[in-house]
This record gives sequence, structure tokens and C-alpha cells, in this order.
Amino acid sequence: MQLSTSSTRWDARLWGVLLTVSTVVGLDALDVSMVGVALPSIQAELGLSTSALQWIVSGYVLGYGGLLLLGGRTADLLGRRRVFLVAVAVFALASLLGGLVDNGALLIATRFIKGLAAAFTAPAALSIITTTFHEGPARNRAISIFAVFGASGYSAGLVFSGLLTEVGWRWTFLLPVPIALAAFAAAVKLIPSYRPETGGGYDFPGAITGAAGSLLLVFAVVEAPEIGWAAPRTLISFALALALLVTFVIIEKRSKHPLLRLGILRSGPLARANLGGATFFGAYIGFQFVVMLYLQTVLGWSALQTALGFLPAALIVAFGSPKIEPLIDRLGTSRTILAGVVAHVIGYALFLRIDETSSYAGSVLPSMVLLGIGFTLAFSSLNIQATNGISDDEQGLAGGLLNTSIQVGGAIGLAVVTAVLTGNAGGATGPAALLNGLAPALTVVTGIAVISVLVALSGVVGLRKAEARSAVAEPEFAAAE
Repeated sequence: MQLSTSSTRWDARLWGVLLTVSTVVGLDALDVSMVGVALPSIQAELGLSTSALQWIVSGYVLGYGGLLLLGGRTADLLGRRRVFLVAVAVFALASLLGGLVDNGALLIATRFIKGLAAAFTAPAALSIITTTFHEGPARNRAISIFAVFGASGYSAGLVFSGLLTEVGWRWTFLLPVPIALAAFAAAVKLIPSYRPETGGGYDFPGAITGAAGSLLLVFAVVEAPEIGWAAPRTLISFALALALLVTFVIIEKRSKHPLLRLGILRSGPLARANLGGATFFGAYIGFQFVVMLYLQTVLGWSALQTALGFLPAALIVAFGSPKIEPLIDRLGTSRTILAGVVAHVIGYALFLRIDETSSYAGSVLPSMVLLGIGFTLAFSSLNIQATNGISDDEQGLAGGLLNTSIQVGGAIGLAVVTAVLTGNAGGATGPAALLNGLAPALTVVTGIAVISVLVALSGVVGLRKAEARSAVAEPEFAAAE
């Protein structure tokens, strides 16, 4: 389905395909964070408990992170266009229902369905990009633009949440509806039909055990801070998830048509992209949560002020990501990812200075600027690194793996940071108690980010060794000639 040449000069059809799938992925990312600032308003109107309220966020993460692998392989097997269109339609319908319901349980159900839809649109969209544009500068440019929408969605979600909550929290659910419908109409017209290249049967046992294991793992992670990491239900959930995932691996080794070809995991760049993505987002989502609490509880900011506090990072990502492709072409993904994650570590470490008298300009803004720079450098590069060198018939699988790592990493990072924060606050929620928990929580965030630096550094070291071997081999070849 590669419609492009290797040139980065594209016609209107190619631009249309790129912008259509990028818009939908931007909506997926937007929905992860857009309800955050609106949660107090939702709680007040629907009368939800705190434990029920967290599931408005966790329900989306559960569907999204738990089914991404299945979504990616389904796109490869059934056709990326078909899967993309169905999932976008479901996303739009669930968004509409979420903005209309008056029952907390139904609201959580719509969030889970939206997460499930996103689990199919995200890998399908990435595989449409990577099979439409040739590997190299053209694909790097396309993925950089694609990443603008994804990365900006995470940051802009908080800004939109604050703005829309001032009008009414339901608009945080209704805003995606017309955008999703417009993207659906554009996709019908622009994305060409695609005949799957993978023949043979379907791995139903693998699909069932893989999806069940992933869902249960994410469920256990998001529930653990509320009921306790050592609680019997938590331990049983983790044990069952592990058993299901081990069973999944055994099935994949024996299946003639596996859902996950285990050999793909031998790709060093793909493995580094997945581990790096998990730790990168685990630190970022945890940090985002801490900053929201700090600004509102300690500094007493309103929802709109809190949302605008994240605006500098969102603007840097929005304006910087389209210009990052030449840098990636020149330095390579490994070096660009390393620069991005180092920027995040410095940003998190600087935030350790905060107290109840800290100013935004002196203590918060420097971290926001570094987060924007780090996101711009690392996010596009992680997507490129995860898909380069992967055959067309496994691009959906590669995209699903990366997005699974990102979502599960984010869920685990948030759960761990929340547990550290509440544990050190002694269960209290006031400004003084929160300050007691902020420093340990931020230390954990910084530690997770350091792991992402080590992963990126291993890629740079491997690249330098490969370049050294190449430099030695070239003179020997010339002498032989």
C-alpha cells in the first residue's frame, strides 16, 4: 500500500491520508488526559466516590493499554483501513454517549469502550503511515508530523480540559465527536482499500489469552494504589495475569499463525523503543499527576490556571515536532531519544526544589520547557525506531507493541507514584501533607526517567560500535580492491 515515492514532496492525497490518521491519534491521546481537570466537576454532579472517580481515567487506560496488541495484529490480519474505520466510528459513538449519560457506571463504561476503540485506531493508524511512506526521510518526516498530533494531544488535553470545564464538563466528552466524524468521512474517501498480506488462519487462543492477560495486568496496576499492593485481590490479579501471559507465550510458540511472532522481539531497536517508551511515559504521566495536585492543592490554582500552566510544554511540542525530522535524519533515532530523555530527567530534578512559596516562573516553567523539548525530541524518534526495519505485514504489530508499552508503562508509573505520594502524605489531603509526599514521589519519577536514559544510552553505545566496525571494514575492502 505504499503510495509515496522516496521523496518528501507529497501530493494532496498523501497529505490527506497523513493528516486524517494523525487527527484520530491526536484524539486518542487527547482523551487520555482531557478529563483530568474536569474530574471534580464530574464528581460533584454525579455524586461519585473517589474510588469510582478514578475509573473514569482508569477505564480508558484499561481498554486502551489492555487491547493494543490485539488491535495491532487485527489491523494486519483484517486490513488497516477496515479496522481503522470501525474503531473511529465506535470512538465517536462512545464519546457522544459519554457526554449525555447521567449515571457514573455508564460513564465509566463509555470510557472503557473509547479506550478499546483507541486500542485499534492507534496501531492501525501508525501502520497506515509506515506502509504508505517509504522507510527513510519520507517516512521519518511523516512520523514526525504524526507524532505532533500524538504528543500534542497528551499536553493539550489538560489545557482543553480546563477551558471546557469552565463551560461544562460534558463538553470534554462531546468535543471529540464532530472531529472523529470528520476524520471518518475523510478516511472513507482518502485511505485506499488494502488486502492483508498475511494469509492463513487466526490465532483465537492467543488472542483470548493475550487480551485477557493484558487487561488483567492493567486492571491490577490501576487498582493496586486504592486497595493496596499486598492485598490478596492485587496479588491474585497479578498471579492470574502472569499465568495468562505465560500461556499466551506458549501458544504463540506453537501456533502456525501466531498473534505475536515472538521473533520480532529479537529486534534490538524495537526492544529499546518499547522499554524506552514504557519508562519515558511512566515518568511523564506520574509527573503530570504530581504537578496537577501541587498547583491546585498547594498553590490554590483554579482548573483553568492549572491547564494553562501546561501550555508552554504543549506549544513547544506543537511547533517543534514538525521541524524535528532533519535532526533525526542527521543524528539517528538513538541519539535523538537520548537527548530527549536527558532533558526530562533534568526537568524532573529541577522540580524537586518546589515548596509552598515557589513561583511558577522560577520553579515550574523551567521544567515545563524541558518537558516540551524532551517530548519533541523523543516521541517521534521512538515511533520511528519501533517501526524501522519491520516488514509491512507486521507494522500494525510493531505499532501495537509500542503503544502497549507506552500505556502500560504510564499506568504502572502513575500507580507507583500515587502509592508513594499517598503513603508519605499519611492519607491526608491538605497542602502540608501533600508537600510531605511530593519530594519522594518526584524522586521516584526522576528514577524512572533515569532508566529511560540508560536504555537510550545502550542504543547509542551499540550505534557507535557498529560505526567503528564499519569504519574498520571500509579500508580493508578498499585494500582488497
